[in-house]
Amino acid sequence: MFINIDEGMKESEWEAYIRGIQEDESTKDCKLGIMSYNQDKNLMRKYLMEISVPCGYVQLKLGLQESVKIILGVLEASEARGRRRFIRADCEDDLNATMNFKYDTDIFHGKILDISSAGVAAKIEKFESVNLNTTLRGVQLKLRGGLMITEMLYMGKRSDKKDVYILMFTPKMTRENKLIIYKYVKVSLQKYIDGLKV
Repeated sequence: MFINIDEGMKESEWEAYIRGIQEDESTKDCKLGIMSYNQDKNLMRKYLMEISVPCGYVQLKLGLQESVKIILGVLEASEARGRRRFIRADCEDDLNATMNFKYDTDIFHGKILDISSAGVAAKIEKFESVNLNTTLRGVQLKLRGGLMITEMLYMGKRSDKKDVYILMFTPKMTRENKLIIYKYVKVSLQKYIDGLKV
């Protein structure tokens, strides 16, 4: 977790808050870092040497692109990616996240439960008739206002939910289709963040 100490509280209150996280039994294993436009060397030394935040002190620069570049570099160095390589959006409650495709003579309809640029998890009607590792062509995905047609590979059922199927995008997916997914994931995650009660 990276904490911006420039706003919201006085610096001394941020210090107490951060020390509290590090000392509390339930949160002491959290990896913390500091973000600030403040270039005071003493302040930096305090967080790095005295408080010992494990993920460092990120000196932000004026300008969004520069700051984003710095933060991404620090996250990469801190191996903050976890086990996931792709960011996904939960769209189980989104009635406008659906898919359909034709296979042999049958037409299949599905409800997308989550999506990333790698693939989807979906509930698909009468899908038992499709064999594992089948390449599905002309798969149409409707993502809110976005509509795309692509090729997908059926990878199997999700281990925790037997009626949920995993389909991965193939390397043939176009850049335009990737942008539709990125936009959908971004909007979905922002909507989720906006709904959090802070």
